[in-house]
Amino acid sequence: MHTLPSPEKKKQFVREKFSSISGRYDLLNSLLSLQIDRYWRWRTTRLLRQFADGWVLDLCAGTLPLSLELARQAKKRRVLSIDFCEDMLRAGARNLPHDDRCQRIYPVCGDGEVLPAPSNSFWGCTVAFGVRNLSRTLQGLQEMHRILKPTGALLILEFSRPTNPIIKPIYTFYLNHILPAVAGLISGDREAYQYLASSIAAFYEPEELMAMMREAGFTQVSRIPLTFGIASIYRGVKA
Repeated sequence: MHTLPSPEKKKQFVREKFSSISGRYDLLNSLLSLQIDRYWRWRTTRLLRQFADGWVLDLCAGTLPLSLELARQAKKRRVLSIDFCEDMLRAGARNLPHDDRCQRIYPVCGDGEVLPAPSNSFWGCTVAFGVRNLSRTLQGLQEMHRILKPTGALLILEFSRPTNPIIKPIYTFYLNHILPAVAGLISGDREAYQYLASSIAAFYEPEELMAMMREAGFTQVSRIPLTFGIASIYRGVKA
């Protein structure tokens, strides 16, 4: 299994890896997840339907797929899309559809652990498959709490490890062997997808992440498993 970088080197490593695959990132996501990732993003965004008007912050926005879904589901919603890999944001911005959504999505290059956004300003904060890439998870969660308005919601969509005895070995083999080989061939950077597998294996257990959300100040913390536990939505509210 690929060795994970130290927290001190993680930011630079992750930025370089995502830069190298930014041009084919969306293609690979759809191919390798059999487009199930679209359903996961739809489910996540639906949990913000009570905040259909106003600003939402999409952190670790990457090539903007979740930002697009956030803007699609609410015609008056505006999305500040933050990612610390400029190449990913540029790749997403180049492919924005020519409809009203492109006028309501604002890509900004910034650090998820020191968010370039004012406090108490957003009704929602979303993070899709990005919390694993933070070098200081608790600090990032505290920043997400800071920028939310009172009663605003945090939604984290993240990979998790299935516990079903039938699904678990199949998924583990796919994640560690098939995915890096196929994605490496298409993207030209196998190491980026070896990191993906290792980061999922090393990530917090659901209860650990939920405890960190509470430590960061969130209440009503809950989890929704998706697709046999391959992914999960974590929800928290700013009291």
